[in-house]
Amino acid sequence: MGFAAHGSNLDRWWASSKYFSGVTVRIGFDISQTGKSKAGCGYFADSLIRHLAKIDTQNEYVLYPTFGDFFWDSNNSSVCRIDQANFRVGLHHYSFYGAQQFWRKPPGDFEQQLSAPDVVHANNFFCPTNLENARLIYTLYDLGFLENPEWTTEQNRTGCFNGVFNASLYADYIIAISGYSRRHFLETFPHFPEHRAIVVYPASRYSSTKALARPGNLEVLRPESFWLSVGTLEPRKNHLRLLKAYARLKAQVGHTHPLVLAGGKGWLMDDFEQVLDELRIRQDVVLLGYVDDEALQWLYQNCFALLYPSLFEGFGLPVLEAMSLGAPVITSNVTSIPEIVGDAGLLVDPYEEEDILQAMLNLSRGKVDRNRLKEMSISRASMFSWVDAAKSVLEIYRDALLKPPRFSRHASSKGECSSL
Repeated sequence: MGFAAHGSNLDRWWASSKYFSGVTVRIGFDISQTGKSKAGCGYFADSLIRHLAKIDTQNEYVLYPTFGDFFWDSNNSSVCRIDQANFRVGLHHYSFYGAQQFWRKPPGDFEQQLSAPDVVHANNFFCPTNLENARLIYTLYDLGFLENPEWTTEQNRTGCFNGVFNASLYADYIIAISGYSRRHFLETFPHFPEHRAIVVYPASRYSSTKALARPGNLEVLRPESFWLSVGTLEPRKNHLRLLKAYARLKAQVGHTHPLVLAGGKGWLMDDFEQVLDELRIRQDVVLLGYVDDEALQWLYQNCFALLYPSLFEGFGLPVLEAMSLGAPVITSNVTSIPEIVGDAGLLVDPYEEEDILQAMLNLSRGKVDRNRLKEMSISRASMFSWVDAAKSVLEIYRDALLKPPRFSRHASSKGECSSL
C-alpha cells in the first residue's frame, strides 16, 4: 500500500544511484517524540526508524533526540536508541531554550553541527528552513488543527501551522500517512508539487498475536467484558459524545460492560470529570491514564470492542493496532478512517450520538457477528506493513537525492522554488 518498494526495485537503485552504490549516505532522523510518553507521531517515528535499521545496514543514520523549536520532551533521555554500527546519536540540546535558539537562529556551521547529513527527515511538525545542502523530508500527519479551533490550543495550532506551512515551501518530499492527509495538504497548499507528496502508510507495532497474561494493574477487568477507548483525552477524540452514548446504552439495556479509557489527559477537557457525574456513570468508567505497550496489547486482545468515534484523524493508529490483535472496532466514517478500516469495522457518524449508540447496541445484542468482525479485522490489518513502509521511505530518500532540490537555496538571496 502507498509508495511501494520491493526487494528487486531496491537492488536496482542500490546499484544505479551514486548515493546508494558503495557510497554511504548520511541520514539525519528526528526521534524527538519517541520518548517514554509517546503518542501517534512518536510511534510513527519510532517504528519507522527501527524498521529502517532492519533493512538498511549500508547508510549512516544520525538520530536527533531534540529537534526544532516547537516540541520539547523534558525526559528526552528516554527516546529510542538503535544499537547498530551504522547508527549514532547526533546533536542533543539540554534545554528547550537552547534548542529554540539553535533552530531559530542557526549558527554558521549549522549543518556541520547536525553532522553534515545528506538527508534530514523531520517527524514532529517542526520544519527547518535553513538547510543549505541536505535534502529535506517531512512527515505529514494531519491538518486537524486547521479544522476546528476548539480542538486544540492557540499555541499548538500556531506551532503546527508554521511547521506545515514551512514544509510546503522548503520540503523536498512530503510523506503523508494517509491518502486523506495528502489530499488535504495539497488542497490547502496547492503550490506544492503533487508528485512530491507521497503516501506511506504506518502499520501496527504489534507483530505477535500471542495471548498475554493479564497485567497486575488490570485485575479488575474480565476478558471480553469491557468496552475500550484509546486516545489522549482531548476534544478531537470525541469522548464526550461517547460518554453520552454509553450512558444511553446503559439506560436502555439496564447493564452493560464497563467503559475503559486508556490515554493521557490532553487539553481543553477540564469538564470531563463533571460530565461523568452528570451522566451518573462514574462507577462504570475506568480511567487508566497512559498505559505501556504490554498493557495496551492485553486491552486490545481482550476488549469486547474498541470504541473510537474520533472527529478527525490523519490515520487512526489505535484502530489499526486494535484490528491487528483481533478487536472488533466501532469507529468513525470521516477523514482517513474509512481508508484504513475498509469494511472490517462498524463505521458511524461521530457527530451523531444516536449512531454511536446503535452500533454498540447491535454488537452487544448479537445483531452483528462479532467473531466474523474479529477475523476481518486481522485480515485487513495484515495489509499494512512497517517493512514495506521502511522500503518506501528509503526509495523517497533515494529519489530526493537523485533529483535537484525543490528549493534552490543558492539561486538568489530569497531562494527559488522549483516545480521539479
